[in-house]
Amino acid sequence: MRIIVCLKPVPDPKYWNRLELDPKTKTLIREGIPNIINPLDKKALEAALQLREKNGGDVVTLSMAPPYTLSVLREALAMGADQSILLSDKLFAGSDALATSYILATAIRKMPPADVIICGNQTLDGGTSLVSAQIAEFLDIPNLMYVSAIETIGNETYLVRSQIEQGFMWVEIKPPMILSVVKEINEPRYITFLNILEAEKKEIQIWSSKDLSLSEPWIGLKGSPSQMAELTIPMTKRKGEIWRCEPIEMGKKLADQLHRWGFC
Repeated sequence: MRIIVCLKPVPDPKYWNRLELDPKTKTLIREGIPNIINPLDKKALEAALQLREKNGGDVVTLSMAPPYTLSVLREALAMGADQSILLSDKLFAGSDALATSYILATAIRKMPPADVIICGNQTLDGGTSLVSAQIAEFLDIPNLMYVSAIETIGNETYLVRSQIEQGFMWVEIKPPMILSVVKEINEPRYITFLNILEAEKKEIQIWSSKDLSLSEPWIGLKGSPSQMAELTIPMTKRKGEIWRCEPIEMGKKLADQLHRWGFC
């Protein structure tokens, strides 16, 4: 079994107050802001590792990002991925969901055939939830979104739980397929210091546009039909109160406050 996991480095939410748009390109200025693996993509990797533990095979991570994110992507190797490929080229800069999907799909075609491709349902910095479906369209394979459980039922058949409004549905599906997972699917494993040291020995391959057979115009900012118009980061204001009184009186005040807030 061969599993490909699409990972995206995204700005660390702790530093979102430093996010800005380039006034000319209307793209996020990411330089100088720490990055993390998109949380749902990390859960996608955990799902892939669990499938490998049950069925054997290899887990390969695929990312499209600038070279300075290599240290972030090495975390995936520390989690247990067998191989990591980074698509990095100045021509890719500013790609929207369509351009990103096309480039990722082209890279997947170049790789040995995959049984399962797993993505996070959306990313922190975009939130479009479009990439997995568009990759599936380019590759002409089935796509299931909002996946919260993946079970193997033999004969290369999987039982996949997909969240829907007011509930969920179970879908029986066979490879090749692409799945996009939601936060309920798992909790990513703990990475030990020995895992980190082992990951440092693994190579991350870097592919540029010259390594891919890109024939369509959907590449980079010029090939992106959609662009960000504006960036607004809501500011949360909080206030606190300090109460100094006896425990019984404190309990009464707290109960009264909760009642006025509508909690009881």
